[in-house]
Order: sequence, then C-alpha cells, then structure tokens
Amino acid sequence: MSDHTQQDDALFFVEDDTIPSDVSQNTQLPDWNILIIDDDPDVHTATMFALNGLKIQNRNLHYLHAYSASEARHLLIHSEAIAVILLDVVMTDENAGLQLVSYIRQDLLMRDVRIILRTGQAGYAPEVEAIRDYDINDYKNKTELTQAKLFTTVTSAIRSYEQICTVSSNRLGLEAIIKASARLMALSDIQEFAETILEQVLDLILHDADAFICAINFSDFSHGGEDLSKGAHIIASKGKYLDWNNQAFVQVAERKQQAMVQKALFERKHVYEVDSVVLYFSNHESVSMGMYFDTGFDITTSQIRLLDMFCSNASVCLENVALSSRMHNLAFFDPLTGLSNRLHLLQTLSASLRSHKKYDSVLVLVDIDHFSETNDALGHHFGDFLLCAVARRLLDHFGDACQIARIGNDIFGMLGHEEMVAPEMILSLFTKPFLVDGQKMQISVSLGLIKLSDYELQAADALKDANIALKRSKIHNRSRYTYFTKDLGVEIRERVRMMHALRAAFERDRLFVVYQPQVNMQTGKTVGAEALLRWRAEDGSFIPPDQFIPIAEYSGLIVNIGEWVLRSACFEWKQLSEHADASFRIAVNVSQAQFSHPLFLQSVARAVVDSNIPPDRLELEITESMAMTDPEVLIESIAKLKTMGVRVSIDDFGTGFSSLSHLQKLKVDKLKIDRTFVNQMSSTSHNASIAKMIVQLSQSLNIDVIAEGVETQEQADLLMSFGCVFAQGFYYSKPKIHTEFKDWLSRAQLLPK
Repeated sequence: MSDHTQQDDALFFVEDDTIPSDVSQNTQLPDWNILIIDDDPDVHTATMFALNGLKIQNRNLHYLHAYSASEARHLLIHSEAIAVILLDVVMTDENAGLQLVSYIRQDLLMRDVRIILRTGQAGYAPEVEAIRDYDINDYKNKTELTQAKLFTTVTSAIRSYEQICTVSSNRLGLEAIIKASARLMALSDIQEFAETILEQVLDLILHDADAFICAINFSDFSHGGEDLSKGAHIIASKGKYLDWNNQAFVQVAERKQQAMVQKALFERKHVYEVDSVVLYFSNHESVSMGMYFDTGFDITTSQIRLLDMFCSNASVCLENVALSSRMHNLAFFDPLTGLSNRLHLLQTLSASLRSHKKYDSVLVLVDIDHFSETNDALGHHFGDFLLCAVARRLLDHFGDACQIARIGNDIFGMLGHEEMVAPEMILSLFTKPFLVDGQKMQISVSLGLIKLSDYELQAADALKDANIALKRSKIHNRSRYTYFTKDLGVEIRERVRMMHALRAAFERDRLFVVYQPQVNMQTGKTVGAEALLRWRAEDGSFIPPDQFIPIAEYSGLIVNIGEWVLRSACFEWKQLSEHADASFRIAVNVSQAQFSHPLFLQSVARAVVDSNIPPDRLELEITESMAMTDPEVLIESIAKLKTMGVRVSIDDFGTGFSSLSHLQKLKVDKLKIDRTFVNQMSSTSHNASIAKMIVQLSQSLNIDVIAEGVETQEQADLLMSFGCVFAQGFYYSKPKIHTEFKDWLSRAQLLPK
C-alpha cells in the first residue's frame, strides 16, 4: 500500500469506505441494527419478509422490535449502534411517533441514526414540516413501501448512516490528533514520547492491541555512554511484548516482525498486513521509529487516513523531542565520554543527601596524576583517548552500581555505596596499563572522598569539600586517597577567607614595605637593606608573613603584590641611599610565580627605568628550591637580568639540594645563609659546620655571602671567624618602615661589633 501521509483531507468524505487491497478482512463484519417500532405485529413480519436476504456493504441486517413508544425508549437506551429506525407515526395517538423522534434526537442525542417515518394514515403529519422539524431521513406511506421501495429506502438510509458515522468518527479522530499532537509537542523525554505514541494510536483505532516501538539512529538519546545508533532498539512496549523494553530488536523479534519493521524503516513508509501493522515515524535528522501492533480486527480506510495524519504530526513532534533530548544531553552529559557531567552529578548528589542513601553513600573524586604533562607531550587527541579509556574502565567495572561522571578536565566523580566505591578498589583498577591509540599507558590517580552520613550542607558544598580532600591528596598523598574531615574544611575555608582578606587589604593599601639593614660586620657600615612585606589588619593587628605569603602565592596575588613591592623598593632607594654608603643596595624577594611570569623581566626593566635606580643597586633574591625547579630556564632568565646589570642572590641557602654544578651555571652574585643554621651556632657546639661550609663554598666560587637571623654578638663573631663579612638580623635592627629606617640610617645607630 502506498504512503498515505500526503492524502488530501477531502478524502475523508467518501461514499464507499472500502478496505485497501493489501488489508484483507479476517473477521465477520457486524450486522446493521434495524429497529422496527410499530404497534401492529404484521408490519414487523412484513418488513422482515420484504428485507429478507438483503446485505448492505457486505453486512447482514439484524432486527430489533418495539411495539410501543415505551418499549422503544427501553431498547434505545440499552442498544448500541442502531443504524435505521422504521417508525410508525401514529401508534397509540397521532403524535406518538413524532414525540419519540424528539426524544431520540434531543434527549438521547442520537444524531447519527437514520429515522424513516411510516404511516398508514396519510395526512396525519405534514411531510415537509416533519422532515424539517424532526431531522427525519424519510417519510413514507406504508401503502407505497413496496418491497423494492423499502429495499431502496433502507439501503439509502444505511449508506447515509455509514457516511455520517465516518464523518463523525473522522471529526473525533481529528480532535484526538490535535490533542495528541499538543501533548506530544510538550514532551522532551523519548521514553515518555514513545509510550504516548502507543497510547494514542490504539485510541485512534479504538482497539487494544499488543504493540511495541523500536527506534534506529537514536544516538542523540543515548545516556551514560550507551550507543543506540548501531541498530534498532525497543524503547516502548505493551501487552505480550512488555518484556522487550530496552533490548536490541533483532535479539527478541521474530523473523516476520523483523521483515515488516525493516521494510517500514528503510522504505520510510507504513506497512499493513493481514494480522499486523507497522507505522513509520521520522524526523529530518534520520532518527526513525517504527510502531508494530498485532491486529485481530479490520483497519478501515478512514482509520488508515487518521493514522497517516497522526504519524505526520507525530514525526514533527519527534523533531522537537530530538532537539529537547540533545539539549538535555548537552546540559547533563559529557560529550566526550558520554558520562554524566558536573551538573547531573550535583542533581543526584542533592537527591541522595535528602534521602536515606546519605547514610551509606560516598562521593569520590578521581584525578589522573600528571595528565597535563601527558597532554603536552602526546597531544590533546591522545589525552581525549585516555579520558575515554578511563571512563570505559570505570563503567565496565562499576556499571550501574554507582553514578560515574566527568566533572573536570581530568577529574571523574563517583557516587555510590561506601562498600562499592571503596578507595582501594578504585585504585586497583589503575594497576593495569591502558591501551590508548595503540600504545600501552600506565597511569596513577589520586582520590578525594567524602562520606555523606551526618553531612548537613548542600550538594555543591559536598563537591567542594571532596575537592578539598582531593587537593590535599595530590599535595601530600599523591597516588593515594584522602577523606575529607571537618578540620580539613576549617583549614581550607580559613585559607579562602584569608585570600579574600588579602586581596581586599592590597586594594585598600593595608600592605606596606619595611626594611631591615644589611651590614658589614667588620666595619659596622650599612651596605644595603632587604625590603620585606607586612600586613596590618583592620583591627590594627599584624598578620605574620609566613601565613599570608603562601596564600598570596597559591592564589596568584603574589604576581601583582610582588611587582608593587619591587617598584616601591626601587622608588624609595634614592631617599634611603642619601643617608647610607654609596654602594647601598636594595634586596627584594621574588617568588617562583613572579619569576616564571612571562612579563617578569619587562616589569623589572620598567621598575629600574621608572625609578632611575642604578641596576647594580637592585638585588633580587630567589629561593634555593626555585633554583632547582627548572634550572635551564632559570639560567637563561638570570643571564638576562645580569645583562641589565641587576644582581641575583640565593636566599635560604643550604635548605635545598643544590648541586655545585648547577650553582656554577647560575652565576649568582651572593648566597644567603638561612637563619636556621645561624640559630644553631654557638662556641660550645659543633652545629656551626653548615654555616662554615657555605662560607667556604662562596669563597671558592668567588661570590659574596651574607648571614640572616643574627641575634647575638657570639653569632656575629663566629661568622666573622669563618670569613663571613655581611649579616642582617635583630642584633643590628628590626625591620622598619621607610621613614623610620631613613632616620635610623641618619643616626647610624649600629650595634657595636
């Protein structure tokens, strides 16, 4: 049968409701019900005799008999689908028949049944008025109703009744299609859409049936990495096919069903056979659905046309569902791995926190160690393959036992029962190498976990706290795991609070620079000063540098703050140098974040030029750990600084693990003995060996050496006995603000040697 989707609506109004050639009748059609109402039994007998053997539209006649108006009323109430009523006008009184017509039309609202008035007393009821006022199909004298005329009259009435029923059915069907289309258009879930299709189709054909819907090319509707694009899957079913849901069509369907559905999907048309039907639905992106249902009944032409129209409308709605589903996937699923994304995990986490599941559930964050290095070395394409391989291994092991999500670049989230997502089990999955793009790849992961039991905060807070545990694991327990604790949360939140406070303090000029003199212990002259950063809180108290400097480095604020300190020191050098020796230098600490910033060298050059400080009067201090992080880059940067004329020294020397060869390559100007080694020195112990060794090393390399943290004359004497000339510490002066330090220089208040 050809596709009916392009049929004109006018074809609903046809004289003959024949069944298409490829839809055969397989059951006996019901009889036409004829109600004879007459108080004369002979009229009943004569009517049946006259119509004996008559078939109309291949259907027999079935007679109902009423011998009074009251009997007729009873039959009319309890009988269905009466096609024609042969009604005596007069009966007990001259208006009995017309009153019954009024009852049929107005009280019972039977608009479709055809009424033929018969009278043996012509003139009792005017023919024109009766037909006009009472919606009567025909009006005949009994004497003129010969067998042939009665045959013709009843046949015409039945055909008229059938057409009226068809029109009425089509009208109701169109109304149902409009309502169904509106309902389908409002749906966004493919499962609900398919179930609604099943319901609406069976409502249209007015039959219940065993049915299922299968879909092909539905990759847009796949969740959790499930790929439905490779073949037809059952997405909705009812009756005897109910157990087929969510299964591959070819694995459950019989050969005949497969052939019919395949024909519908690939020929893109409906398929009607004797005992089954497949309806075809599609959209512009080749997402196709086929609805199969068994028929133990006849499908009429009018029903076929209604189904055609419904399928056309439903196909438009399918486009809307596809779009909604795609938007849903973009909102809740990771396009690379097919896993849930951060938002979807948060929704599930929120639901778990509100249910009994919170008492035995754990949220786990899984971070791939050194993933950025892998990306840089092997390319982002390889990195994507690796992420997909990790996602697949997690899915293969855990399946539906827990929710798995990708919530960051290389961070996966897992939410499930604490026994299922035990950290040891997760870590064990990464002992076996991954095969990625043809290469074997061994990776490790770090885990951050949080137990939901007794957790009172929101889902977003739980995810943040799990991330806190993950960061702690990556810093202190890499390739292992860390559970979140309240103490850990307090520590992190205090750091965050301090970070915001530090930013506000910097913006509101609550940070300031102090200077600690560097002296020549042999001559007592001040040869320089170290610029140190201080923070005065709003309440007047001071925040120790060892608390806020790490926060500044962690947050990245150190870049802007460090540049401000550098420029402040350079601009204040001129005033300070006027009260000191001509060789007076300013030393400024530089963090690793500053030094590795691409604009650092430019900022130094700009500070030197803007402040008009001689470059050799500026000394930048870097830590020994910085010197060992990336020595080749550092060597190049130091060389550029020395080309400018700026001096470089290594702070806290002896606390790291510098090799002599690296130290020689760096070509620094000075080593600073860390205060730890100075504090250990005394004339009665052997703890001065490291300080002595550093002095000897600097002498062998022909570079300056300075000791920090000198607090006693004994320490100064020991250092000078080793050959160390320069020092700084409380023994000489505490750090002072610019104006106080300038006055101190003017008075030359140096402690005696």
